[in-house]
Amino acid sequence: MTEKEKMLNGDFYNSRDPELIEMYHNARKLLKAYNNLDSKLLDERNTILDTLFEFKGANVWIETPFFCDYGANISIGKNTFVNTNCMFLDNNKISIGKNGLIAPYVQIYTATHPLKASDRIIETEDNSRYLTSTKPVTIGDNVWIGGNSVIFPGVTIGNNVTIGAGSVVTKDIPDNVLAFGNPCKVVKQL
Repeated sequence: MTEKEKMLNGDFYNSRDPELIEMYHNARKLLKAYNNLDSKLLDERNTILDTLFEFKGANVWIETPFFCDYGANISIGKNTFVNTNCMFLDNNKISIGKNGLIAPYVQIYTATHPLKASDRIIETEDNSRYLTSTKPVTIGDNVWIGGNSVIFPGVTIGNNVTIGAGSVVTKDIPDNVLAFGNPCKVVKQL
């Protein structure tokens, strides 16, 4: 099994694997071009995002700057808007449905590490490396995620959900609710 396959399978993997490093550098090149492109050059912006992402629906709009690890593990449904300074750590799949609103500074994480330092850090003669595993994140259709929210690895957010600003989403959120807080909790049905 390759390190990329291990990564997407949720197993511990070597994030410094040459294939993953090449994917990383490719994403950095595309992100640099995207984040520095004139905002009026819509065709060029869409071409870059089509190249970067696994899937991008029609009328997806992503404000700059935008950041991600690989891009190739991100799917975004039609008519979704991602505001400025968002960070998607797509070490595993990040799937966002249609008609989403992702506010500024939202962070979506798929990578995780062992909690104990002695389990997390592997020391060698040359350097140290860290055990990393991943869990996918799924966000349904018609979801609004408020600014400065953080979505943890393995979380699924249902359809027609509003996540209040500043939330830390550590567990799944069902359909048709308002949820907010740290940790994020359902506060009412919509």
